[in-house]
Amino acid sequence: MADKFYDGVIIGGGPAGLAAAIYLARARYRVLVIEKETIGGQITITSEVVNYPGVLHTDGKKLTEEMRKQAQNFGAEFLKAQVTSLALEGDKKKILTDKGEIQALGVVLATGASPRQAGFKGEEEFRGRGVAYCATCDGEFFTGKDIFVVGGGFAAVEEALFLTRYARKIRVVVRGKEINCAGPAVEELLAHPDISVSFETEITEAGGKDMLEYVVLRKKDTGEIFTVQAEEGENLGIFVFAGYVPATELFRDQVKVSDKGYLLANRKQETNVPGVYGAGDVCEKELRQVVTAVSDGAVAAASMEKYLFSIYQKLGIKREKRKITEVKKPAQGEEKEKISSGGEGFLTEEMKESLVPVFARFEKEILVKVYLDASYLSREVEGFIREMEPLSEKVRYEIQRAGAEGVTCPSLRICDSQGNYLGAEFHGVPGGHEFNSFIIALYNGAGPGQSMGEDIRRRIQNITGKTDLKIAVSLSCTMCPDVVMAAQKIALENPLVTAEMFDLAHYPELKEKYQIMSVPCLILNDSRVSFGKKGIGQILDLLEETAEEI
Repeated sequence: MADKFYDGVIIGGGPAGLAAAIYLARARYRVLVIEKETIGGQITITSEVVNYPGVLHTDGKKLTEEMRKQAQNFGAEFLKAQVTSLALEGDKKKILTDKGEIQALGVVLATGASPRQAGFKGEEEFRGRGVAYCATCDGEFFTGKDIFVVGGGFAAVEEALFLTRYARKIRVVVRGKEINCAGPAVEELLAHPDISVSFETEITEAGGKDMLEYVVLRKKDTGEIFTVQAEEGENLGIFVFAGYVPATELFRDQVKVSDKGYLLANRKQETNVPGVYGAGDVCEKELRQVVTAVSDGAVAAASMEKYLFSIYQKLGIKREKRKITEVKKPAQGEEKEKISSGGEGFLTEEMKESLVPVFARFEKEILVKVYLDASYLSREVEGFIREMEPLSEKVRYEIQRAGAEGVTCPSLRICDSQGNYLGAEFHGVPGGHEFNSFIIALYNGAGPGQSMGEDIRRRIQNITGKTDLKIAVSLSCTMCPDVVMAAQKIALENPLVTAEMFDLAHYPELKEKYQIMSVPCLILNDSRVSFGKKGIGQILDLLEETAEEI
């Protein structure tokens, strides 16, 4: 078989896809999980998970990270890539990605769903200027402000309660006559002194000069229309949690979907196409929770196992069982000792161990120039670098003090071994979700780097004007790393492009200058501002569109 041939390919790295990977890999099949964004899916932005059986308390990121480790320990492989087309008919399925073509005998479609827009006038215009879709990512930007939460489901309830950490007052706007879920969270919402609920109400318009300053609402039962205006010198916020749109665009012409676009699968998670299975939020189902997603993934994997057995016989392929690397269990007391001796550093022992094989692949030496001033943030950056320094001989660090080369401090500037700036730069400690962005930037600078399609490479090389990209992020945002990595990949491939990441918590002047109320925020040449997650192709679209306008 070719290197890119698998028994099963799972498209989507959320709980459903990870569960399918665990079961298939444990059965010793060759499995690949393809994820275009963040491993873990939508649940990674949930700060509190208390209803997953057997786990008293965790958060979405930790829960799905454990799932990923399980799958990897059993031999599952992972690929960060964008799937561009599928050919699902026949015994050998073809998956075309921006990293190349992959073939498989079976496919699990676990592509999930994305937040749905509410559809009111001004929603798109004021996105990032007052309209947001992720409380975890953007809640802090609305501290002390009055906020509207749109939606009547569990997500709206959960996020409204989360936003009470920041907002002055919250009004939940529900189109129906009641909240369409039940439980302690709903009781807490209705009893909260800082939350009011308007039933049979909808937002029809949002507007203002530069920021969101007024919201127009309509009572559905009476037709009454009224406007809520921000106090002088202030602005409002709207968080939209109006359901989800299933991500079925890739395959809805090949696999049956419902009238609402959800994938149709039976109790065995089989679709109408042999060897193709559905799992998770992309499927038509009654309850969309982590527990039902992992159930779907497990059932899909079990069904695929039976299918793979029959297809191997049909094609006359002799199956070679893959060996599973045994994971060493910690000796009694060892784990406790590791935790207690962790200290207050930036890197855990596990993180350091995971970097060893990554650094080992570097083809050439790389230098990180660290620009510091007397600020507290600079001291944090220096502490971070001191921990990174002994991990690889191929990565050197050179401290530069304030004023050198006119660089905004603190800064981690990625340079070649001779000290020539390669175009990628981090302002602040690249912790949280941005740690991987920093490591990937080093990897792309030192080689071999992440692979890319020839069309993408050509488009990057066609950038002929000097281009500066600034990405304002929050370290708690799961959407930000994709924008950072894509922008910095472009910068590292084209010497005319620079890409800088700013932790917005430490750069209020940036927030003020560009009126940023949502992350990720991409600033092109200090003038054009664009909000929301973007892949490398979308950023190139923006650059090409701007070049045409000029």
